[in-house]
Amino acid sequence: MIMRELGQDGPQTSTLGYGCMSLGGGTGATDEGTGHAALDAAWDIGINFLDTANVYGPHISEQVIGTWLKSRGHKPVIATKAGILRDPENPTTNDPAYLEAELEGSLNRMGVDHVDLFYIHRRNPATPIADVAGFMQRMIDKGKIGGWGLSEVSPTTLRAAHAETPVTAVQNEYSLWTRQPELGLIQDCAKLGVAFVPFSPIARGVLGSTPFDVTSPDLGPFREQMPRFQEPHWSANQAKANAFRTLAADNSVTAPALALAWILAKGDHMFPIPGARTTSHVREWTGAHELATRADLLAQVDNLLPVGWAFGDRYSVKQSSTAERYC
Repeated sequence: MIMRELGQDGPQTSTLGYGCMSLGGGTGATDEGTGHAALDAAWDIGINFLDTANVYGPHISEQVIGTWLKSRGHKPVIATKAGILRDPENPTTNDPAYLEAELEGSLNRMGVDHVDLFYIHRRNPATPIADVAGFMQRMIDKGKIGGWGLSEVSPTTLRAAHAETPVTAVQNEYSLWTRQPELGLIQDCAKLGVAFVPFSPIARGVLGSTPFDVTSPDLGPFREQMPRFQEPHWSANQAKANAFRTLAADNSVTAPALALAWILAKGDHMFPIPGARTTSHVREWTGAHELATRADLLAQVDNLLPVGWAFGDRYSVKQSSTAERYC
């Protein structure tokens, strides 16, 4: 596993992280033992970067990480997030008092006295970005967090935030089927020395090794709302995903490793965080770094799945209301 500095002056972090939403049941039923096994599998292949949030479960993902840390004694790089509310009328907040209370809750659930990275999970413009950045600097000064980040934001928000208190990382959805960050955000992260952390880098499981079943209960209510998983879009997306799996198989590699390799090849500031519930799925990520040097194979990927190939919006109207759009 390749290790790099996470942002300027950040910790040495594996360039593949483990997205822990699945530990809280976000992509299907699971339990603590299964979660511990998946974390073990990630650790065994060299992943030391765990990404979670207070709303995963809610709280369950952080609790599973906490019991895993206590029983294993490992010291991974940990990122967590706060800012999404389960309130249809007020879906987000960046209020510093709320963020501090949630940070303390996250630390307690995981049994740690600090985290390496703390994100605002969604940007709420009601709180000036200077207030958010000031709060994050106070948490850094107190030793509660090592650095701070933003999630699902625009390049303009990144630049404004970074001018107040240097940002460590930005986490937006980015994969072969979601390419909006290419319109300035990835470039600005590179210019500013900010790590870019793509979530859902395997296209929310669609580019996994086996065909995705939208009739399975594991689809879950979150993905169920997304137009890309609904007809008439789904059949077209499934056909393209099947062609991608064929390309991976023809080259004797796994589809998830190939999808991750495509991202890793975009720059040294890329830290994709795939998620998985099972050890077998985690192990399918192995080899992504080697594939990232295969320019010939990645060119075939770009030819097969060019910019704009995906059918349907990535979010429903309701889901998209809290993510910043800049095109």
